[in-house]
Amino acid sequence: MGRSTTISALLAVILAVALPPGTLAQPAPPSSILDYPDVRELATAGISDLYDLRLDAASARFETIGERYPEHPVGPFLQSLTTWWTILLDLSDESNDHAFFDAMDEVIRRCDRLLKRDPDNVDARFFKGAALGFRGRLRSNRGDWFKAAMDGKRAMDYVLAVPAMDPGNDDYAFGKGIYDYFAAVVPEKHPFVKPVMGFFPRGDRDRGLQLIERTASKGHYIQTEAVYFLVQIHFLYERNYPESLKYARWLVERYPNNAFFRSIEARILAQSGRWAESAEIYRGVLEKYKVGQFGYNDALAEQALYYIARERMIRRSFDEALTYLLQLEALSSRNKADTYFKVLGRLRQGMAYDALGQRDVALQRYREVLRMKDWASAHERAKSYLDRPYR
Repeated sequence: MGRSTTISALLAVILAVALPPGTLAQPAPPSSILDYPDVRELATAGISDLYDLRLDAASARFETIGERYPEHPVGPFLQSLTTWWTILLDLSDESNDHAFFDAMDEVIRRCDRLLKRDPDNVDARFFKGAALGFRGRLRSNRGDWFKAAMDGKRAMDYVLAVPAMDPGNDDYAFGKGIYDYFAAVVPEKHPFVKPVMGFFPRGDRDRGLQLIERTASKGHYIQTEAVYFLVQIHFLYERNYPESLKYARWLVERYPNNAFFRSIEARILAQSGRWAESAEIYRGVLEKYKVGQFGYNDALAEQALYYIARERMIRRSFDEALTYLLQLEALSSRNKADTYFKVLGRLRQGMAYDALGQRDVALQRYREVLRMKDWASAHERAKSYLDRPYR
């Protein structure tokens, strides 16, 4: 759930910048390629396809734009978004990283060529900011913090001035809101980034949240992106689960084919203590995974198995919980990495065996956890259950 950061909002900033109110009524030629009617129509439809995980349809629309404007950064940038969503669906799979980094590098090269001819070229400035931002986002997911921070700093140099261009534009408010909120909140939640944040302008938590909410309620081009960020903000930072659930359900209703949005809804329900509702959704996730519906991949199936097992344990149905946990072990064993749900699933196995009076098996599971990556204080909990059985 913590996959989202300020960086992925940069696409939204660009789309907002490109289409200020009244642009088409102006007699002057468009200042941005995203003002062109054909690009606007294809990009808008493609982004809608993207959110609903119709990636082939989105890719086809983006490819058409790239073919029409072969030297412009818009082509490789938009086409890379389908790769981005493929990565987002399973962050443990790094097989698409190289292709995505290559695409961002190509966008930056094309932008630099435009900027060499015209330092004020609006498309070059904003597409370069977006490419740097997305590259930094993926680098942060891979733990390359220094390079991610440098990309973020360079990206901010291009996009922080966006709201000043048109303060009345509800879409423009989003970029400023995202920056204000996270620049204020992230150093509070993660003190280790404070030295890096000294290079950035000061944020404002309340103002940032108000600006994002403004775009979510009034925005036109980037309303969905604003709603998605509000889901993350209220879940991860504000701990306001009713608000997070409200926005998550907006996404599910708007994009019913998006497995990622569906799993977010279920996870919020679980965190809210609404386990029966959460388990029902996760059972649906498993059914769609079993029939091979796109987007319902191994990573989401692992998540579903884990949370259904937790719901069974809360109901004290430990035998049933073990059934799901053993399925989780079989599925996660395909991945050599110690993923979050692989480790937590193994810990829960030990707890379930303890509850069933099978102490020897439980001890074996706890010792296995200690040899795995330490997610969510799993090692500390395993050590405590080694000393005293789970009850």
